[in-house]
Parts: sequence; structure tokens; C-alpha cells
Amino acid sequence: MKESKGSSSKLYLGGIVVLAACCVMAGMIISSSFRLPEIGQAAPFWEEGNKEASPVVVLPSLRVLVKKTKPAVVNISTSKTVHSKDMFKKFYGPGGDMGPFGDFFNKFFENFPDRVMKQRSLGSGFIISKDGYILTNYHVIKDADEISVSLVNKEKFDAKVIGKDKTTDIALIKINPKKKDLPVLVLGDSDKIDVGDWVIAIGNPFGLGHTVTQGIVSAKERIIGAGPYDNFIQTDAAINPGNSGGPLINLKGEVVGINTAIVATGQGIGFAIPINMAKSILPDLRQKGSVARGWLGVAIQDVTPEIAKAVGLAKAHGAIVSKVYPGDPADKAGIKKGDVIIKVNGHEIKDTHDLTRLIGSLKPGSKVRIVVWRGKKEISLMARLKQRTEEHIAGLQGEQGGHEKVVKKDKLGISVRGITPEIARQYNLESKEGVIVMGVDPKGPASSSGLRRGDIIEEVNGHPIHGVKDYLEQVNKAKKGDSILLLVMRAGNPLYIAIEVK
Repeated sequence: MKESKGSSSKLYLGGIVVLAACCVMAGMIISSSFRLPEIGQAAPFWEEGNKEASPVVVLPSLRVLVKKTKPAVVNISTSKTVHSKDMFKKFYGPGGDMGPFGDFFNKFFENFPDRVMKQRSLGSGFIISKDGYILTNYHVIKDADEISVSLVNKEKFDAKVIGKDKTTDIALIKINPKKKDLPVLVLGDSDKIDVGDWVIAIGNPFGLGHTVTQGIVSAKERIIGAGPYDNFIQTDAAINPGNSGGPLINLKGEVVGINTAIVATGQGIGFAIPINMAKSILPDLRQKGSVARGWLGVAIQDVTPEIAKAVGLAKAHGAIVSKVYPGDPADKAGIKKGDVIIKVNGHEIKDTHDLTRLIGSLKPGSKVRIVVWRGKKEISLMARLKQRTEEHIAGLQGEQGGHEKVVKKDKLGISVRGITPEIARQYNLESKEGVIVMGVDPKGPASSSGLRRGDIIEEVNGHPIHGVKDYLEQVNKAKKGDSILLLVMRAGNPLYIAIEVK
């Protein structure tokens, strides 16, 4: 009886041990599926990715889209007459500078028989109306004597230029088919596309007609220095020489851009003109053959953080007026030098490029509501634009020189002196007002401001400067941390520069 009881106790104890062992084994198996930090190792401070396999993304076939849009894309070939003598001069660039042998070569080619040749080039375009209107780039048809258009079905037509706009690099040409039922492309809304959207490009790269490439919108509102109205769509869809003038198309089959430019030294970087820009000038191109743009009549520059602080703006935005042209719309509206244009017709102005593009998109005679920042408050003005008849003033010239002795050095780290008759004569100055910068301390506050030797300081914080006394009086008012706004003249052009006192 006792033995039976002892056996039961041993069996019970053995069962507990086995159960505990099973639990330990199960715990080890379960814990092995978790990634736990090792002893002494800190938990990661970054976000770990999901360990589960991501669902496979299947890209849509572009076959239907291409079949729908390709017939409306055309190949454009142009030819123009050139003279061998002109080509020789062009080869050596403006002025024909050929060094010490210039006279010899000029005489040699002067007696050389002039040959007339045909220069040919290729490009692309797309049909926008059933009766034959075609959009392309201005540079594709520039100076062309003959323009030939080839359709996808190998039909060929002669084309004539209806309108062109060099500034935006857009041209409208026309062919005359017997049947007015040509395939056309629908013009979309380029404002609605976004970075990451899929697009295709169709064109005539290297003469390989109707080549299709695909990619995405890489960026918007790119400024590449092509002109005052730069606002390009950047894409990685392959664009090559010959693609110019062809369409950039979204997945709905709508044109959102006109393929225009590439970065020659890079791959996967192409640029297209937003189609909304083209749509805004198409009526003028068709009816007048050119584009009439609004002109406000101001010289402007970007507002830097330092300038914003100096004029009391909460953030750096808008365009500061450095000059108002007498008798022009801005002058008549009451805009003054030193005003910061922050809004036009309710549109907030980001920078000078934004203002230039917006004013240029308006018709001459248009009334515009302009909000300026003056005296640390907003002022609303009304201006009536006139027609622009000249391009923007070229960029400011480089640094001017001088050998005069430094006579003053102030808290900005610059040396100035009054404008004597000798200095005015040396620097070809019309006015003797202001002070001239004779030197800039490389370790001083003004060293990174852009101020240069030879600049003429005409105003300090809006106060006219007649000489060194006026200048020092205004500068010495500034305390550490203040920004001083200078109006300087450089190569005859006004420029605002802000310097923070340190």
C-alpha cells in the first residue's frame, strides 16, 4: 500500500518535470521567431521595414495608350540656305577673332568662291486640330526655308509657320490635308500633374521616327536658364536630339508638355514646356503670329532672408523693386523704389521669376491689383500694363577696380570715401552723390553680402547718402543683429544689398 502511494507520487512528480520541459522547449521555439536585441545591445533608433513580403506591383501595359496617341505625332524636317562664308564666320564666333592670322584668313576666304548649301535638321510635333494645326518648338523651325511634315502612315505635307514665340520656344505650324479628319491629341491640364506620375514621350530622336519612351514626372517648375519664363516639367522619359517639339503624354492620353531640352552631360534628365503655357498663347499665335506681353516697368531682385529682415517681412518672398522706370505702369500706379511686390491679382509672389512670368502672361492693357510691402505694412495699388517691347536688362557687370587709398572703415567691415571729381571721372560717374566702396574686409560682416569694391552706396535704410558723414550717421545707428539695407549702383544698375551687423 505504501509502495503504491510512493509510485503515484513519483509518477506525478515526473509528469510535472516533463510538462515543464515541454513549456521551455515551446518557449524557445516561439522566441526564436522574434528578433530581440542582444544583451547589452540598444534597440534600433530607426524604423524597421515590414518583414512581410510586399504585394507585387503590376505596371499597366502602355500598348493601348500608344496606339491611341501615336498617329497624331509627326516628324518635322527643315532645310535652310546657308553660305560657306557665313558658316566660316559662325565657326569662329562673333567678331571672327582668329588671332594673329586673322588678316591672312580673311583675305584668303574673301577670294574663296562662296558656296550655297542646304542645311537640314529634324524635330517632332503633334497635331492639335483635324484641319492640320501642329504644335512644336520654335527652335525646330527657326530660320527654315522649307518645312516638311511626315505622318505615321508615311504621308508627307509641306507646312507653313502660323505663329512663333522665341521667348517660350513655342511655334504653331499648319499643313493642308485634303480630308480634314487628321488624328489629333487632346491638350490636358499641366497644373494637375504631380511628381511621380507616369508619362510617355513620342518623337523623332536621331531620325528614328515615332519612337516611344516612358518615365515619370521627376520635378516641376524647373528653371534651367533658357529664358525669363522658365517653368519646365522635368522627366526621366528618354528625350534625345530630334525629340524636340514632341508631346509628353499622361496615362489618360492627354498632352501635358512639349518636349524641349535635355542635359547633354546627364542621362535621364529631360525637360518639357507645360502645355498650359502653350494654351495661354495659342490664340495669339494663330491670330497674330506672335505674342503680346504685359510690361510693368520695374527692375527687380529676389528678397533674401537678410533683406526680408531689414524691411520687416516675416519670410523671404516677393520681389524688391530696385528701379521704377519713369512714365511706365508701375510709376503711374505709385510703386516706389524699395517696395517689395508680394501679390499680383491675389497670387502670392515667390520670387522675381514668378513675378516676371505672371506679368508676362497678362495682356497689354490689363488692369492688375498689386500689393506691395512698404514701411512694414501692405499697400494695395492698381496698375494698367502696357505692351512689352524689350527684353529684360542684361545682368549686372562684374567688379570694378580702383587704386585709391582707404580712408574709412566701419562696423560693416567696408571702407568708403566720398566721390570727388577725380573719382567721378575715373569711374565715369554722372552723379557725385553717395559714397564709393574702396574695400571689403574678407572677415567682416559685408564679406558674404555680395558688396564689391567700386559699388556706389546711394541709400542706407531708405535714407539718401550725400557723403561719408551721412553714410556713417546711418550705419552707426544700427545695433548688433540689425540688418542694414543698402541701395548701391553697380555698372549703372541699381541693386539692393542687406548686411547683418555682427
